[in-house]
Amino acid sequence: MSGIASTLDSFFEGGLPVRLSAYDGSVAGDQDSPYGLRLVNQRGLAYILTAPGDLGLARAYVSGDLELEGTHPGDPYPILRLIVGKTDFKRPAVTELVGIARTLGLGSFNPPKPPPQEHLPGWRHRVEHARDLIGWGRHSQRRDADAIHHHYDVSNTFYEYVLGPSMTYTCAVFPTEDATLEEAQANKYDLICRKLDLKAGQRLLDLGCGWGGMVRHAAEHYGVKALGVTLSEQQALWAQEEIKRQGLDDLAEVRFSDYRNVAEGDFDAVSSIGLTEHIGVGNYPSYFGFIRSKLKDQGRLLNHCITRDNSRGRNSAGAFIDRYVFPDGELTGSGTIVTAVENAGLEVQHHENFRMHYAKTLTGWNRNLVENWDACVAEVGLGTAKVWGLYMAGSRVGFETNQIQLHHVLATKTVGGVGGYPLRHDFGV
Repeated sequence: MSGIASTLDSFFEGGLPVRLSAYDGSVAGDQDSPYGLRLVNQRGLAYILTAPGDLGLARAYVSGDLELEGTHPGDPYPILRLIVGKTDFKRPAVTELVGIARTLGLGSFNPPKPPPQEHLPGWRHRVEHARDLIGWGRHSQRRDADAIHHHYDVSNTFYEYVLGPSMTYTCAVFPTEDATLEEAQANKYDLICRKLDLKAGQRLLDLGCGWGGMVRHAAEHYGVKALGVTLSEQQALWAQEEIKRQGLDDLAEVRFSDYRNVAEGDFDAVSSIGLTEHIGVGNYPSYFGFIRSKLKDQGRLLNHCITRDNSRGRNSAGAFIDRYVFPDGELTGSGTIVTAVENAGLEVQHHENFRMHYAKTLTGWNRNLVENWDACVAEVGLGTAKVWGLYMAGSRVGFETNQIQLHHVLATKTVGGVGGYPLRHDFGV
């Protein structure tokens, strides 16, 4: 075995399905592939060797030490479609170790400092208990606020480029195959309003409201008095300005607040669109119990959440997602969510999977990032823009291959056997 590329390629089971070239001039992998990975320097090699798998590759790529060939950094989907799930290292034989060390150099096994886009250091788990003692434990209000700030307070301008006019950062629901992203986002909000059976004069609580899309849609189109809460100050400021611009002040409100600090109650409906991923599976009982306490009798909950294809194994969203995208995010199967909703005393009425809709949504976001690439890089920097391209394209692969899903769970606060739900419901479709 000779050359860095050949040595690295041997670490991957079956070899890489794309071309791999290295700074020593060596080439390996599928050399006929239109797509390639080009290792630029020893620091990139050290990233890959000291964090084998997706995290090391991501570190090298974000730092500029690994380049993707044949694809745009705003949408690396074509190459990710080939390599996702094939980047875990296999254990080399003991007899190979000396040759590997000689080829790669002992200095390549010294871990470099992670790129600045990485949120939390790997040693954080060793101080978890200490943080619990001072109120910074996993999913404490302070730590949740820190995690949300990392992801959502990047730049409202950046999100406008990537998300488009809807400023909606959750799965759209496409009424037809050729519907635009904006049409699909409006259709998603309208479907949720219909599932919640919203009527003029009712009160809606939207948890994790983002830039206020659901709040504004329910107020404008259904005459509902809607309150949204978000832990992102930048989201809240943007939403408050947009509510004023649309003249919805009398019906719509968005607060910069932890949902746990909402004092009001007696809501006709609660929507939770893309928040459960941040709650932590261990907190599901208190979360859905909180929601039940905020609902009127016969009130409805619509929970919209990314899920796994099963409830086995760890709930972690993965090392790259945890470090670069959603710190402390957790995913589990939809059955776990249904169980938690039911155990909180809510009656599940309807359960629906929108997996392929999210793949289409991500395709649209990647397209927006590519079309606005120079402006996005100017706004947030090259490293952060690359993180977003990688995250969205990789997530698209996950949805397409059924590694992750997106579920709506609709439930009612049924009291005395009365849930206020009809014999059948078609949601006006």
